[in-house]
Amino acid sequence: MTARRLDIANLTVRARGGARAPLVAGIDLSLSSGEVLALVGASGSGKSMTCAGALDVLPPGTWRETGTLLVDGEPCQPKTVRGRKVATILQAPRSAFNPVLTMRRHAEETLKALGFPKPRWDAIIASAMADAGLGEPDRILALHPFEMSGGMLQRMMIALALMSEAPFLFADEPTTDLDLIVQSEILDCLDRLRKERGLGILLVTHDMGVVARLADRVAVMEAGRIVETGGIDRMFHEPAHPVTRRLVDAHLSLYAPDVAP
Repeated sequence: MTARRLDIANLTVRARGGARAPLVAGIDLSLSSGEVLALVGASGSGKSMTCAGALDVLPPGTWRETGTLLVDGEPCQPKTVRGRKVATILQAPRSAFNPVLTMRRHAEETLKALGFPKPRWDAIIASAMADAGLGEPDRILALHPFEMSGGMLQRMMIALALMSEAPFLFADEPTTDLDLIVQSEILDCLDRLRKERGLGILLVTHDMGVVARLADRVAVMEAGRIVETGGIDRMFHEPAHPVTRRLVDAHLSLYAPDVAP
């Protein structure tokens, strides 16, 4: 892992047909190795669309009007970055796996697609699974998705991302649909990986508790635009934008009602 900085510059995404407002408008984000940048906002604010637009994996009916992806200041085509400089983990891991393939087949297809020589596969798989907190690799690799819990599948998705040896990770709602204990374990895993591997993590979430636990900086989105950015302490204690204040107030009302306004 040699890249130290990832930038998304002037990203604008639109829906095809019609002159409606852009889905994402003029987004600028920077991410350094070993850092967690939380991209937060209400559902539909454009968080996931920003990640998809940056990596050029937008859903049908949308297109990237403008935007540049830079690695260490050098513009790069998204197709050369996906899975090589930027790995991705998604929410709802059960829907992300092919139900008829074992975990070994998923891992081998990943490594084959990335061009790793076959003699290295076993070592890469074992290392990634250990770093993702998956013991008994031989047993787990023989399992199909339906034979695994949501927490195990999320860890396996993290392991697949690590197999790419990418220096940056886009984590889109990585704890959604997991119980609180497993959520905590996944967040601990991500925190350890950013420290041990120097991963730069773009953490997409609407959960300010996840932000407080893991993030160094926060970027707040509303209606497809970044409305505020800042360090974690300032964003929680001195939020400037009404959207940020609402997110923090909602979090405090649920988890710290005695200090909520």
